[in-house]
Amino acid sequence: MRKIYLDNAATTRVRPEVAEVMMTHLVEKYGNPSSVHSFGREARVAVEEARGQVAALIGAKPEEIIFTSGGTEADNLALKGVARANRSKGNHIITTRIEHHAILHTAEALEKEGLEVTYLPVDQYGLVDPEEVRRSIKASTILISVMAANNEVGTVQPIREIGVIAREKGVYFHTDAVQAVGNIPIDVNADHIDLLSLSGHKIYGPKGVGVLYIRRGTRIQPIVHGGAHERNKRAGTENVPGIVGLSKAAELARIELKEHMDYLKGLRDRLISGLLSIEDVQLNGHPERRLPGNVNVSVRYVEGEAMLLSLDLKGIAASSGSACTSGSLEPSHVLLAMGIPHEVAHGSLRFSLGKFNTQEDVDYVLEVLPEIVQRLRSMSPFAAAR
Repeated sequence: MRKIYLDNAATTRVRPEVAEVMMTHLVEKYGNPSSVHSFGREARVAVEEARGQVAALIGAKPEEIIFTSGGTEADNLALKGVARANRSKGNHIITTRIEHHAILHTAEALEKEGLEVTYLPVDQYGLVDPEEVRRSIKASTILISVMAANNEVGTVQPIREIGVIAREKGVYFHTDAVQAVGNIPIDVNADHIDLLSLSGHKIYGPKGVGVLYIRRGTRIQPIVHGGAHERNKRAGTENVPGIVGLSKAAELARIELKEHMDYLKGLRDRLISGLLSIEDVQLNGHPERRLPGNVNVSVRYVEGEAMLLSLDLKGIAASSGSACTSGSLEPSHVLLAMGIPHEVAHGSLRFSLGKFNTQEDVDYVLEVLPEIVQRLRSMSPFAAAR
């Protein structure tokens, strides 16, 4: 049976070039980068070179790159680390209602520690209003955290405008750029970003490795204690194979960014056009300000889970939202925050395209999905009552 992977927002396939360099550091150059002998020095050189490659992708300095176990840890370090290091300055954090749960659950944990958190609303496209950010800033505000692009609906946020406001007010600005880096241009200086999270497995690198960019001079406390690794910001022996894999993925992402964006946009727009030709299907997220590979739609009178299972039986892998909440029966918190009714949100599908997808993949989805929708609607009491 033909198998098509359209869930690249959940994870991406590791590129052969990435796997090759990782294998070298798994079986040949396997030293601990903290060791002083030649094996350790060899590993340390690889880690520092990787720092430079990742920094180049986002316009940072190598010494501002801290390696973590992934985007979730990076988000935790950004929020908890800044909050705990700046208690004397204030106790107020601003974020949004549509963040990844790595941000939302961390913010909730900080609320239990006595911090105040403002959760900003979004409009019907999932966009945050920069002026709403400005109005929410208080004398006690120490951090603003707004994702660069939403993982579910693909809406790209006005982070440069928000960064300008944060800089004017003397407030640290963090962005969860896990979905954005490698898919759209990000420059931490032009965008006035003080902290940025990214993850290896979203850019055709390995799972289990990520980065928190920390602008020089940003006050932050570690949340993992132990040795003096990662400039005393994150204890623990570095995952050298993962780090060099991320480095290679970052290098390729930087070199190929324009070509990658253009290719995905072509597939995305073809898929959106075909999906909207199905009756009672609506596009979720901003029609223009969206990630090049993201397509999120709601299909009325049909359950999203039923469509996913039917697609899977046809060999098509998609999702109904974030992979981190795929076990939940609740509709997407992102769609609800955008004002989409529960019954419509329950019928959502997310197709996330990647570099290994083809026009034939898109055409196959457009061939099989209308039949699936028609069959499921024929069994739906809601469709019969419309």
